[in-house]
Amino acid sequence: MTVSYDGTFEGLLTILAGVCRGAPLPDRIYRILPREAPDQGDLFGFGGLPEGDFCPSSGEEAAALAEAFFELSAAAYDSFLCGWMSELSLEAECIRFGGRLFSAARAAAAGAGTGMDSPEARRGAERAATDRGIPAVRTVLDAAYKVRHETDRLLGFLRFRSDTRGTYMARCAPDHFVLPRLAGHFSRRFGDAPWLIIDEKRGLCLVGDGKGEPRLLSPAALPRETAFFRGGEDPWEELWRTYHGSINNPLRKNPGLQRQFMPARYWKYLPEMGKPR
Repeated sequence: MTVSYDGTFEGLLTILAGVCRGAPLPDRIYRILPREAPDQGDLFGFGGLPEGDFCPSSGEEAAALAEAFFELSAAAYDSFLCGWMSELSLEAECIRFGGRLFSAARAAAAGAGTGMDSPEARRGAERAATDRGIPAVRTVLDAAYKVRHETDRLLGFLRFRSDTRGTYMARCAPDHFVLPRLAGHFSRRFGDAPWLIIDEKRGLCLVGDGKGEPRLLSPAALPRETAFFRGGEDPWEELWRTYHGSINNPLRKNPGLQRQFMPARYWKYLPEMGKPR
């Protein structure tokens, strides 16, 4: 069985809701590219033409299922979300992962004569969501690790510069769609100061203004005078390179270990990886 959906997390939750109601597990799930979106076949894992049955998103159904999922196991819900954010075409495995969790919770609750809000149901869900002997569970957990690991790396590797409007800006091109996972950390870090993080690989910006929740926008929505458009050097970057070079001990240089902890794909965004003048 093949199912297509609109590529949103709501859409994936809608498919899972159908499975929880008794619909058959799909063998393959495709993300359908919106007509107005640019060509991003690699991102969505599909050329944009519908195949199989299309499952339209239902916001209410997705929200209800997400709440139930989170109540059963916050960690498992985060793994399910990370599986989708990995962009590794794991939707079918994510649905099997989620379906197994809800089935185990129902079985545990029925065996104990309790409801889905009981400790027995939560324990059943936790066991199902951590059983690496099941291929779908192992695949989702491995993908979730990659997303969390890249998120942690970006928390340390992002370098911000201030534009002419006083907005702090950083650029990156992560392997996975991790921008939303950076929102909480940088909202706390910058407080009332405006900031933005540009994902050059996906053409998206995470924008925070210190007043509300950070938003995902297209770079086209940014003011033209931002550093992203005007380019140029930041004098603080030169100071940072000089500082980094002065504390670096060449006798302890280990390129292999450096690439292990700081992969080369991040280097072009790190001022310290350039030579000080």
